[in-house]
Amino acid sequence: MSGPDISVVICVYTEDRWEDILAAVSSVRAQAYPALETLLVVDHNEALLDRLTKEYKEATDVRVLANAGPRGLSAGRNTGIAASYGEVIAFLDDDAVAERDWLRHFAAGYADPHVMAVGGRTEPIWASGRRPHWFPEEFDWVVGCTYRGLPHGRVKVRNVLGGNASFRRTAFDFAGGFASGIGRDGDRLPLGCEETELCIRLTRARPDAVLLIDDRAVIHHRVPEAREHFGYFRTRTYAEGLSKALVARSVGADKGLESERRYTTRVLPAGVARGLRDALLARPGGAGRAGAIVAGVLTAAGGYVVGSVRARRGGATYSVAGLEAGAGGEPGIEGGSR
Repeated sequence: MSGPDISVVICVYTEDRWEDILAAVSSVRAQAYPALETLLVVDHNEALLDRLTKEYKEATDVRVLANAGPRGLSAGRNTGIAASYGEVIAFLDDDAVAERDWLRHFAAGYADPHVMAVGGRTEPIWASGRRPHWFPEEFDWVVGCTYRGLPHGRVKVRNVLGGNASFRRTAFDFAGGFASGIGRDGDRLPLGCEETELCIRLTRARPDAVLLIDDRAVIHHRVPEAREHFGYFRTRTYAEGLSKALVARSVGADKGLESERRYTTRVLPAGVARGLRDALLARPGGAGRAGAIVAGVLTAAGGYVVGSVRARRGGATYSVAGLEAGAGGEPGIEGGSR
């Protein structure tokens, strides 16, 4: 099958997701467009590292690695990038499964040599079996999924979403790796935006770079019961504001908030209107969805203000990893505070 060799990186950190991790790996192994390799990068958990090493000791297509950098998702991804051999590196969440044509759609996007990244669509699997009535689709990013307001089809975007994304290897030569101090580190804050910062940094380094989302590249992402509650919703939207403040400090508010302006001025008001209409029609959850959208905006805005103040005072920093050239080698990570 013609097309780029693709390495798949899955970052893992807890034995609580053991069955999910095995399912994620199985979904990669079942791809119609075969992966060159799957790399499981374990984030500073010796017990999980040992258990996975034993589980896949006979596998020739799965490698288990320890995160060579500081704790957190960004350093884990950087470890996987540096150790991988593929021309393209794809990332899959450890609690998600990919549909059979996931990598095939990614590979097709790279037929254009200007394409540096291709992302896909992430669908939620709610632990309760259905979406909570109050939970607006416009905020599905809160649970790591594709949200209402993103464009459909295969389209150019400012940034891909990290749990279902791929990058050409040369993208990291131009831009460096994922920034630590922005992305997820267990349950600590802030919890996101590292892929946004990387994508903006990439397009600054290569103005001719094209970034795509192809919504046929589908994965299904588990949403645990704890994340179906408003308390988590509020915490996660606040954390997003903190993270966006760091991104804006890095790349400037014009680029850092470019997509968010359209989202807050067009997508969210339309969502509030739909919720109020549904409430007037006595449909379940209409008022709750409208209220959640307003609460989410206010909470994220509060996080952004706090994050901006911290950044100006020097209380919030991050570093960008520089990855050594050469595929499949030991991770070589250099940091620079920004």
